[in-house]
Amino acid sequence: MSLSIQDRSPLHNTKTSIPNLGFGVYQLYGQACQKAVLAALESGYRHIDSAQLYRNESDVGAAIQQSGVKRQDVFLTTKIRQSAGGFDKSYQSVVESIEKVGGKDGYVDLFLIHVPGTGRETREELWKVLEKVYDEGRAKAIGVSNYRPQHMDEMKEYARIWPPHVNQVELHPWCQQQDIVQYCKDNSIVVAAYSPLSCGDHLNDPTLATVASKYKKSPAQILIRYALQKGWVPLPKSGNPERIKQNAHVFDFTLSDEDMKTVDGLDRGKAGALFPANVK
Repeated sequence: MSLSIQDRSPLHNTKTSIPNLGFGVYQLYGQACQKAVLAALESGYRHIDSAQLYRNESDVGAAIQQSGVKRQDVFLTTKIRQSAGGFDKSYQSVVESIEKVGGKDGYVDLFLIHVPGTGRETREELWKVLEKVYDEGRAKAIGVSNYRPQHMDEMKEYARIWPPHVNQVELHPWCQQQDIVQYCKDNSIVVAAYSPLSCGDHLNDPTLATVASKYKKSPAQILIRYALQKGWVPLPKSGNPERIKQNAHVFDFTLSDEDMKTVDGLDRGKAGALFPANVK
C-alpha cells in the first residue's frame, strides 16, 4: 500500500479534502505549543487539530502566521464542547475560535462538535451553529467528535447538512470502536483518530515491539502507519521536535496483511479506552 504525506481524503459533498496525517496539540500550551506546531509544519504535516477545550487555539494561529506556510496550504481543525447559552452566544463562541485559529476574518477547514453531551437540544443547537458558519464559508467542512451511531442517526431529524463530514473518535489497536468505524464508512464520513499512540500507554507492548523490530521502526511509527492503512486520519501529538519528525516518517514502509491482523488482535474494546466516557 503506497502512501505519502501529501495524501488527502475528500470530504463528502464539499469542495475540500483532509490531509490523511494530522498533528494534535492537546495539552500543549503557549510557546511549547507554537514550537511544536512549527516543528510539525517543518516536518511536512499540513493538518493541525485544536479545540476550545485545549486552550491553545491562539497559539496554533500564531504558529501558522510565523511559519511562512501559506494559510491555504494548512488544514486547521477546532471544536466547540458545549453551548455557550443559546444559539447566538454559541455562534459568537464559534466565530471567536475561528478567528483565534484562522486569523481575523479568517476561516477554519473543519469545525467539530467535541462531544455529544447529554441532550439532543444542545446537539441540535450546536449543529445549526456549525451549519451557519459553513454557509458563510468560515468553516469549509463541519463534523462531530465522540459521536456514536445513534447520535449520527438522530442528526437526520434536524440536520440540513448530513452526513457530518468527519467523526473524530479515540482509535488505536487497543480501542478500535469497530461499530462506529463501520457506520462512518457506510455513510461516507471520514474517521479521524485521536490518541492514535494510545497516549504512550502501550508503547512497550511486546506484540507491538515485535512488529516494530521487524520493520526497524519505533512503536509509535508502527501505530501511525497502522492507522493510515486502516483508512483512519491519525492525529499523533508530541512536544518533542525529534519525535514529531520521526512520527511523520512513516511512508517508506508498508505493514503486511499478516502484521495488520496481528495488531488488530490487540483490541480490548471499551476496556482498552483511555477516555472511557467517550467510548461505547
